[in-house]
Amino acid sequence: MRKFTLKERSHLSDRRGQVLWLFSCFLSWNTTGAQIRYTVPEEFSVGSVVGNIAKDLNLDVAEISDRKLRIASVAGKQYFSVNLGKGDLVVSDRIDRDSLCGQSISCLLPLEVIVENPLMLHRMEVEMKDINDNAPQFQSTERTLKIAESTAPGMRFSLESAQDPDVGDNSLKYYTLSKNEHFRLKVQDIGDGRKVPELVLVKALDRENKAAYQLLLTALDGTSQITRR
Repeated sequence: MRKFTLKERSHLSDRRGQVLWLFSCFLSWNTTGAQIRYTVPEEFSVGSVVGNIAKDLNLDVAEISDRKLRIASVAGKQYFSVNLGKGDLVVSDRIDRDSLCGQSISCLLPLEVIVENPLMLHRMEVEMKDINDNAPQFQSTERTLKIAESTAPGMRFSLESAQDPDVGDNSLKYYTLSKNEHFRLKVQDIGDGRKVPELVLVKALDRENKAAYQLLLTALDGTSQITRR
């Protein structure tokens, strides 16, 4: 039997309802048909301006305080608030897209803008863009395979897949294997963006010549990165 150690590494990205508003009354109000959408990157800093609601709703900044403009969220948490002095929608809490939407490509937070005197409801949504804030990771940093010297070339050995919670262009893209003459890497795409690496024996082993091989498997995502060993 031949023994070799396969070290695995991953690349680190270079990166840098809570309240459900129910209205039951005999007054009439207007609900706008147009929907406002803002787009922000996840992990947008608390206090950052998303957009100017007063301007986008054609309201004077002077009147939004008197009319008690406020934001209602059904996402389970109030991530945004309104600066009544400027009419800006601002981030009021940390937004973790991966926790909110998982592996979904689209991540939308529906909101309602409520304006009183007269009462008006405006639909709004904030789209959360994924950033590359996660590196592909292996569960283990080292794995040992035992391969018989008599194993015929062409035999495949499944390896552990790396995991990356990011999506789209920021997700796991490919693997690389350190250069050697006996093994090559083959990656099986099993759908839903999942990729399984396999080690393929391409040249017969000779234990008397070399008893063990140390290889390095690297998982890479979709952007420039620095190496984590």
